[in-house]
Formats: sequence, C-alpha cells, structure tokens
Amino acid sequence: MLKAKCQVPFQLEKTGEPELPLHRSDRGDINYVEGCGGCGVVRREKENIVRTGSETERELQTSAFEERWTVVDASRMRYLQSGSGPALVLVHGLLGYSFSWRHALPALAPLATVYAVDALGVGFSDRPPGLDCRLRAHAERLLRFLDGVGVHSCDLLGTSHGGGVAMMAAALAPQRVRSLILVAPINPWSEHGKRLTPFVTSMPMSWLILRLGPGLEIIHDLGLRRLYGDRRRIQPGTLEGYSAPLRIPGAFNYGLGVARSWNSDLKELESALPGIAHIPTLLLWGSKDPAVSPASAERLRGQFTDCRIEMFDGVGHLPYEEVPERFNASVAGFLSRNGREVS
Repeated sequence: MLKAKCQVPFQLEKTGEPELPLHRSDRGDINYVEGCGGCGVVRREKENIVRTGSETERELQTSAFEERWTVVDASRMRYLQSGSGPALVLVHGLLGYSFSWRHALPALAPLATVYAVDALGVGFSDRPPGLDCRLRAHAERLLRFLDGVGVHSCDLLGTSHGGGVAMMAAALAPQRVRSLILVAPINPWSEHGKRLTPFVTSMPMSWLILRLGPGLEIIHDLGLRRLYGDRRRIQPGTLEGYSAPLRIPGAFNYGLGVARSWNSDLKELESALPGIAHIPTLLLWGSKDPAVSPASAERLRGQFTDCRIEMFDGVGHLPYEEVPERFNASVAGFLSRNGREVS
C-alpha cells in the first residue's frame, strides 16, 4: 500500500503545481481507489510531492504518521495512522478534527496502532449533503469506518462530542470496545449545551451562520480561546490549524446538524449507558472546563463499574492542548494497566 508520510495541517502540492487543498475528490494527486470489502482506501502517488508549512508545523515532522482515506457511505473519510499493536481510535470534538491529536499521536504510537479520524462533514473529509448528524448516526459511521480499515476491536478515546460518539458506538457494539477514554465527554448531567443549542439552531441564527460561513473564522478562534483554562498555553499555529478546514464550503453545516439533535441525543445516550457499564473507562477533565461541567464527571463515573477520574487542575476543555505531556502520560498509563507495554 502506498502511504503518505505527513503532518497536519500541511498543504500538499506537486512540484511546479499550485497548492492543492488537503481534502475532497477533486485533488489532482488522488487518482485511484482500491477496493477493501465494502469500502476503499484512497491512495496518493508519492512522487513529486513536496510539503509546505509553518515553522511550528515543521517541528512536528519528528514523528511522522501516515495520512490515509477510506470510503464510508460513498464518501471519502480522512484519517491519520501511526504506530503498531492493538488499535486505539481517537475521535475529535465538535470544533476539532484529527489535528487535535498531533501531540498525542507520537506519544501513543509505541503503545498501539493509532487511528485519528476526520469525521464525515468536518476536517478534510468529504461533506456529503444531507448528512445525518445525530449521535447514533455518527457512532454507526465510526463502526463502519472500523470495518473499512479492518479493525475488529479497539480502545476508543473521544473528546467532548466525540466522547459521546465513543460511548454510543460502544453501546451499539460493546464486543468491539476494550476500553473507553473519555475527555470531558458530553453527557446528560452537564447543562451547558442544553441551554445553548436551541438558540444556535433557531431559524434566524442558523441562517446567519450559514450566510456568513468562513467569515465566522474569527468567532471560531475566540470560541477556541475560551476553552482554555490558561490562554497563555495556546501554542503558535494552534488557532490557525483548527481554522484551516473552515475555508472548505459547507464547514458550518456539520456543527448546526449536531446542535439540532443535541438534547434528544443526550436522552438516548443516557438510556444506552447501562449497556456499557462493564467497559473499563478513564475520565479526563479540566477543573476549569467551561464547555462540559466538571461537576458532571462524578455522575458519569457512577454509570460504570470500573471507572476512574483524573482532573487536571487549572485546565480547560482541551487538556490534550493545554497540558499534552500530562494528558499523554495519563492515557499511556491507563493503556499500560490494561495490557500495553511502552516500547
């Protein structure tokens, strides 16, 4: 299999050619799809490819990973892969994509084959029209992604909305999930999103968001800044990296779709939790999380028979961004206690 070694969010370009967007089926350097059961792996030709990026991005080249695509529901889904061993799947949150895990990938690769996905509709995956953004639909697509890449069982790590997706996927196929690592996951006992989503998804606000589109990039950046417990920890290139996919048409449809079913999704998630109570679970939270209430962590822990909480003091909603070394050590420690050995 041809593989592309790269770091996100590099723009890839052919020598002598203009820059190519790192997404979608119109890319000149994606030229064939190989079948893989019901899905496929989209491969990129390796010759004549050079990389461009900021100094911060170039520093990340010390830990190369593979950028790959598979086909889920007739749409291209992008993911990053690194390491070897038992599968560990990383599921980003509502404002993120696989870029969220750039600090975690090199740290966790010695323990597992790590897959960091861009969900359909977000990041640099395709944005199919009419995408079902309910939590269950996200979880079902994640399971079909696992089928497409040949992963039969895995550890699931999800953050924020991605934590809800991970729990729902585990509920739909508990035999496929060895353990759960949930980073400030959405849950029925946090009130923040319940109050905000009816306003955001009202007809006037939805129209305004879709109308402004990429013009909301500044608001997106402000929202990210707000998620930090200490904004001095925002590293150079972080906001730019998170904003990169917003320039792709349809970038805000995904978030609105998720918000429309938010409250009903949480009710369904609550009813699904008894079916995953037996799965070993680690909850990671920042004590200053403004998005998902840290007070809800204890209620969520009570839904599992084998669950522990680690609270990062003074940290916000994104511990993998604010304190990546501590975050990675917590995840690696949990995986090691569940049968991994660091190489």
